[in-house]
Amino acid sequence: MPTVIAVDAMGSDRAPKPEVEGAILATRQHGVHVILVGREHAIRAELAEHRGSSHLPIEVVHAAEVIGMDEKAMQAVRAKRDSSLRVGLRLVRDGRAAGFISAGNTGAAMATAKMVLGALPGVDRPGLAAVFPTARGTAAVLVDVGANVDCKPHNLLQFAIMGEVYYRKVLAPVEQSRERPKVGLLSIGEEENKGNELTREAFKLLKHAPVNFVGNVEGRDLYNGSVEVIVCDGFVGNVALKISEGMAKTVAYLLKESLRATITRQVGFLLSRKAFDDFKKRLDYTEYGGAPLLGVKGAVIISHGSSNAHAIKNAIRVAAEFAERGINLKIEEELAQHNHHADPVAPDPPPADVN
Repeated sequence: MPTVIAVDAMGSDRAPKPEVEGAILATRQHGVHVILVGREHAIRAELAEHRGSSHLPIEVVHAAEVIGMDEKAMQAVRAKRDSSLRVGLRLVRDGRAAGFISAGNTGAAMATAKMVLGALPGVDRPGLAAVFPTARGTAAVLVDVGANVDCKPHNLLQFAIMGEVYYRKVLAPVEQSRERPKVGLLSIGEEENKGNELTREAFKLLKHAPVNFVGNVEGRDLYNGSVEVIVCDGFVGNVALKISEGMAKTVAYLLKESLRATITRQVGFLLSRKAFDDFKKRLDYTEYGGAPLLGVKGAVIISHGSSNAHAIKNAIRVAAEFAERGINLKIEEELAQHNHHADPVAPDPPPADVN
């Protein structure tokens, strides 16, 4: 039976066009069943533009309300109970879908996921993971990139365990799938005593965690491939993510402009077009689809508001892989194993309003 993934069809900047096109691509290429959630008339009108879509495993579930990008997350989540975000996540909670993706308001998506689905046992705060290309040709994952601006040391410990499981089960090359990925703590120096109070206390916890912790790493290590999993608080992680996205676009633009500056360079550009396209692809966020919200019950992928159909298709693929490979079950097992041997930590209070 194909994996069912619910999609917030009203989330992206150009919704529902990228969501509908991405769903069509995903059903054809990855064999999934997609439920498009949102204003039914708009979704069906877009589906009608695509010949043959009526024969694909695509379902539409109506949701009357939409949470805009500029709305305050918690206010909108509580006020709009029939939003495409809430309706879609209810499908996951009720077992009709294995995962959910949204390219809408990130804060609202995270808040709704925490309220509707709840956290996994042993997880105090879910963390948002972002995937980065590295100089070694493999990927690295950074947790957290914005779900939690203020963190405690044990939150970073949980991010490390969850990120390690996600990397091993989804991102690791086949030849490394049985190896423990290296885990680093993002700080301002490699020495144990470098950083602020949060990183110094987290370092102590990570030394005894069930992960291959190699110590502190610096910002340059996001891309050099020296570690596979990097942990930090959401404030630092979000800044790192946004700088990286801006730098990737700038490098690609400057390289393209430089290659086209003269006739000689234009000829060289045409000869090296495939290499340039491969370079752009390695930096293209759409290849990764979106960022998984690790630690909630169900597979939740949060994508860029500017996502195109390719990004949505890949986000659906990632959500399906997340569910099919039992990521949450493995996270629960790893956290339970650690908590059995560690001193108990008072959990953060759960969010209210779960309907």
